Amino acid sequence: MASLAQIPDIFDAARSLGIAISPATPAIGAEISGLDLDRPLSSIEGDLLRAAWLRFKVIFFRDQDISHESHVRLGRFFGELEGHPVIPHIPGYPEILRIEGVEGVRLTAETLGPFQAYNKWHTDVTFRERPSIASILRACLLPPLGGDTMWADAAAAYAGLPQAVKDRIEGLDAEHDIVRSFGGRVTEEKRAELARDFPPARHPVVRTHPDTGEKILYVNYTFTTRILGVSEEESDSLLRLLFDRIKVPEYQVRFRWTPNAIGIWDNRSTQHYAVGDYWPAERLLERVTVAGDVARR
Repeated sequence: MASLAQIPDIFDAARSLGIAISPATPAIGAEISGLDLDRPLSSIEGDLLRAAWLRFKVIFFRDQDISHESHVRLGRFFGELEGHPVIPHIPGYPEILRIEGVEGVRLTAETLGPFQAYNKWHTDVTFRERPSIASILRACLLPPLGGDTMWADAAAAYAGLPQAVKDRIEGLDAEHDIVRSFGGRVTEEKRAELARDFPPARHPVVRTHPDTGEKILYVNYTFTTRILGVSEEESDSLLRLLFDRIKVPEYQVRFRWTPNAIGIWDNRSTQHYAVGDYWPAERLLERVTVAGDVARR
């Protein structure tokens, strides 16, 4: 049987299983209904899920009141799971991260201003030598309004670059550092521990997706510190330009969470942004993160 990722009409394949796929924007994202994620997937359902994940880059589900065990099982469908050196996990479930506030930082009167002013676009854990390939996020506690999450298509962002910029960044590598993002929220002792355990990782500025073959812009504001092999001035100039490409609305989808909604994204081909606009209300989500692969040109 041909891979569903190669079947032109994934919508017909879904309908044959009683599943509906509704694209969220012309560029990225789709909402899927008719699939119960609280039970093991059949082989054909799994093929469809993977094909939709690759094609739409982020897929959404509503009203999925899944157990922690089901959350872990769903994550393991995509690969081995990993924890996080800073963000806490759910007691008894080291694979499930407790995402409170904005990327694990609770919004308060003191943190609101800095976090609203900060560019939070990022790809998860690019500080690792093998960054995550996927994340599965479930909404648990939501504000009455706000707290959306946005995703951007990093392949479309690359494709939209001027040819001269593509030529300049071809073959370049960039450094990604955990201390850039998480160093400011931990003690000096923990910061030194992070720097020791996670020395800066080196990834290509443009990576090739191993499954789709797409070229992907693979630098992000949260973790990328510099482009290697060029002057500091040119690195800063290129990074400003590349970071701004992710902000283009035509490359984005914005998802309004509802209780027990789930988002599953391809962490290789997207960046995402948690909107911190809901204080003093609270927001709590739970995430499993799928261990990754080496980013290659």
